[in-house]
Amino acid sequence: MGIRHLACALLIAAAAAVPTARDDSLTALNSFIDEAVANQAEVLDDTTVTARSKRSTCTTKNLSVRRPWGSLSQADRKAYTDAVLCLQKLPAKTPASLVPGAKSRYDDFVATHINQTGYIHYSGTFLAWHRWFTHNFEQALKNECGFKGTQPYWNWALYANDPASSPIFDGSAYSMSGNGAFIANKGPITLTLGDYPAVYLEPGTGGGCVTSGPFKNMSVNLGPVGLPLNDGTVLTGTGFEYNPRCLKRDISAKVNQRFSNATSIVNLITQNKNIGDFQMVMQGVPGSGSIGVHGGGHYTIGGDPADDVSTSPGDPVFYLHHGMIDLTWWTWQQLDYKNRRNAIAGTGTFLNSPPSANTTLDTVIDLGYAGGGPITMRELMSINDGPFCYTYSR
Repeated sequence: MGIRHLACALLIAAAAAVPTARDDSLTALNSFIDEAVANQAEVLDDTTVTARSKRSTCTTKNLSVRRPWGSLSQADRKAYTDAVLCLQKLPAKTPASLVPGAKSRYDDFVATHINQTGYIHYSGTFLAWHRWFTHNFEQALKNECGFKGTQPYWNWALYANDPASSPIFDGSAYSMSGNGAFIANKGPITLTLGDYPAVYLEPGTGGGCVTSGPFKNMSVNLGPVGLPLNDGTVLTGTGFEYNPRCLKRDISAKVNQRFSNATSIVNLITQNKNIGDFQMVMQGVPGSGSIGVHGGGHYTIGGDPADDVSTSPGDPVFYLHHGMIDLTWWTWQQLDYKNRRNAIAGTGTFLNSPPSANTTLDTVIDLGYAGGGPITMRELMSINDGPFCYTYSR
């Protein structure tokens, strides 16, 4: 079904059912995901070189399926968190001479993100780098901790009104752990970027150490690099020193509702026709007052390390969040796959500061001690090509 026909179908369905605005946006989002799945199947059936590389072995029969957290069985959820906990117990591969605070395999991923933060946000590699990063985290869970499932994702739209009570954050043994302990009288989080006006984010309903679920005893070892605090100041550091502390969260429904609701996702997909606009709006156009769906997810979690851009993978929900980022990009790609499969825009540095060369399909990404080896952007542009063979289910 083409986009024009899909839009007509949605309008007819909306008129018949008279849904709320939120329901209408969820219906539209679900329909776009369904269309992406159908279009991916068509691509996999296309044997032309322009659609797929000659060496790809991915088919509709061997695609692995990434699913939303809430659709997983309790056993599958526990298997995932057990694997993450396993990774946190394995020794780090990152040399202590480079990152003294990296104490586990889990920390290898955090250290890599800290080290490359200035090159993988507001840059041409933002989407593909995080796709590769999340994939390699999934592979580490499988290959080093015996995980049999696939990387789950967090659909922000489903729980925007009350994320703290969602299956992701309800604090049960089958969640990704709950909110932090309540801290009263918190001010807003103040986000600044150069000379642009500050963005003020509503505080959440936690703020302290996580007290329930699989990660209640987790140690956050690295960071912060630039952690905004509720008193308007920023806690800074190198990020690489050993700084063990509890995992903190300050889950904010207001941030979720404001930036990562169903309408925000649908508008992102439908209103941005080129990759430059798409990835900029996703991250938040500087000076616009928006932090985009990307920032919306991170600051919905809140706390330490989620509020720190560099150290954010220190909270395990990071990987569910970036699963949804990847799903959103993949959906956008699939709606015009021929023109969007290899679409790249941007340079190699954060908002081109300092000035750097344009990102191309030959640009190399290297995750260092997190694993995966050097790889070109060309190999990361499709989830059914190169090293990938997966899809998404809603």
